[in-house]
Amino acid sequence: MYSDKELTIRPIVEEDLFRLWELIYKDEKPEWKKWDAPYFPHHPKSYEDFMLSKDEWIGDESYWVIEVSGIVRGIISYYWEHEPSKWLEMGIILHEAGSWGNGIGTRALKLWIIHLFSTIPLVRVGFTTWSGNERMIRVGEKLGMQIEARIRKVRYHEGVYYDSIRMGILREEWENNALHMEYIER
Repeated sequence: MYSDKELTIRPIVEEDLFRLWELIYKDEKPEWKKWDAPYFPHHPKSYEDFMLSKDEWIGDESYWVIEVSGIVRGIISYYWEHEPSKWLEMGIILHEAGSWGNGIGTRALKLWIIHLFSTIPLVRVGFTTWSGNERMIRVGEKLGMQIEARIRKVRYHEGVYYDSIRMGILREEWENNALHMEYIER
């Protein structure tokens, strides 16, 4: 578990599951999906169907919750692009519009990067987004990441082509950046 004032990232526990279902799967067209890869379809689920996969969520080191003042507001995750070479990509979703634009995502990703570099022998961490998600690109820039790749006009959404953007930071860049020093670990 890692904390920065009222914000905490931590592994998922069973008590989080109903809240996660509400945030992720309850609505057919959730607001957050407009920014999180909207070119991929969203599939709502009943709570009963969601609970069939509960063992995949609880204790999974690659998915943690983002909690603000004791309330789960989203998830933070990673996946292996290529595990043998330790190529890891991360992601974040704050599921409620009220959580956007106030630094929560930047702070949560900073804690996640600290966790990933502290627990996995990585050379680099990064994420992929699309050019329509300008807030996510700004988060990467605030964390010292660079745009490493821009694949032009490969994400089609509502009649417009967008670029796929890949951002990343190397361990040595992160360690030379004072951002990673300001956190509280419990």
